[in-house]
Amino acid sequence: MARVCWPYFDPEYENFSNRMNPPRVSVDNTSCHDCTLIKVDSVNKPGILLEVVQILTDLDFIITKAYISSDGGWFMDVFHVTDQQGKKITDSKTIDFVEKALGPKGQSTEGVKNWPSKRVGVHSVGDHTSIELIGRDRPGLLSEISAVLASLHFNVVAAEVWTHNRRIACVLYVSDTTTQPVDHPNRLCLMEEQLNNILRGCEEGDKVARTNFSMGFTHMDRRLHQMLFADRDYEGSGATTDADYSSSSRPKITIERCEEKGYSVVSVRCKDRAKLMFDIVCTLTDMQYVVFHATISSDAPYASQEYFIRHMDGCTLDTEGEKERVIKCIEAAIQRRVSEGVSLELCAKDRVGLLSEVTRILRENGLTVCRAGISTRGEQALNVFYVRDASGNPVDMKTMEALRKEIGKTMVVEVKRVPGNSSIAPAETRGWAKTSFFFGNLFEKFLA
Repeated sequence: MARVCWPYFDPEYENFSNRMNPPRVSVDNTSCHDCTLIKVDSVNKPGILLEVVQILTDLDFIITKAYISSDGGWFMDVFHVTDQQGKKITDSKTIDFVEKALGPKGQSTEGVKNWPSKRVGVHSVGDHTSIELIGRDRPGLLSEISAVLASLHFNVVAAEVWTHNRRIACVLYVSDTTTQPVDHPNRLCLMEEQLNNILRGCEEGDKVARTNFSMGFTHMDRRLHQMLFADRDYEGSGATTDADYSSSSRPKITIERCEEKGYSVVSVRCKDRAKLMFDIVCTLTDMQYVVFHATISSDAPYASQEYFIRHMDGCTLDTEGEKERVIKCIEAAIQRRVSEGVSLELCAKDRVGLLSEVTRILRENGLTVCRAGISTRGEQALNVFYVRDASGNPVDMKTMEALRKEIGKTMVVEVKRVPGNSSIAPAETRGWAKTSFFFGNLFEKFLA
């Protein structure tokens, strides 16, 4: 087994190096006619690639190309990015924030907190409690979870829900509408007991359902990847992935050895989508692999990504077992966020029990939620649900239209067909499958 030592980073030396050689960030809108070039040069350190990609992803940038080089003591990257509409990044406030977030003061969270229109890196929602849930998925489970929270007078102000291989992972932020503190031990114990009863009721085998609480900061997408990876969802039977992926659209992942430099080369080709690079880099980082070089390109509708990696202990992937595990984990990371079929976007005045009401109606109409995002803007709740029928098949649009009319009596609703393998997707939804829960005109209609 080849072994090349990963250099030790002394924290004090790292701080000294940053002071002597502060990161240099360049946002270039002149070199390329159809995208913005973001160049980052800085002292190398473990995890720096994920930090940079995470910030660009949290700003909802689409990374169409990237060139990564971090061999030795220096980190040099070039990212070709656009906004969600495929246009250059021209807003001066956004550019200024990119330069600050990736620059010398990027380690400080003050810039994040003071920029009103974005949350980058961490998703802090005041003093609200963060709840993490993981267990076996089944139809109606999200409805039962939200009903428990509503019965205890907790309001869900933000949440992200992923399902993969019959597992469900949730990160929810809740506020307490009673006079008791949100972190009162008795109330948290009662909540934990009731949530665990729901999750344990559908467990099988040696899988364990878990409920965790936190008052700290967390990055939702990052945490969901960690939770499902620790839950070993990549070892699942593939029941849900078979529904989401045909043999022609399944990611093609290969691992070869670069003898000259002592790297393992991971090549990924799959259908392109937003946040694809973030999901792959997250997984490699969680598996304790270091990316030394990488090339990312998009040739719509497919993306090609190549990573030159070693394990943190300096070893390459030499056994078939190691290679197979990495391939399974990357494929799982790609599939977790994919949602093809129909989405339901809702906008309503925020209140306790809103999520419980909506998910109950979905359950009563025979729909199961495969992914969801819940957020709050001021007094308005903005929710999106990606749904299938109880058997995991695409939902008939007539059913969704009837559902839209029922829910639409009390809130603004839009039904969209998510781009995927279907050839009947309307023109306005073709291209990028948005995964960051934008509402745009929907929110404007509600305020009108």
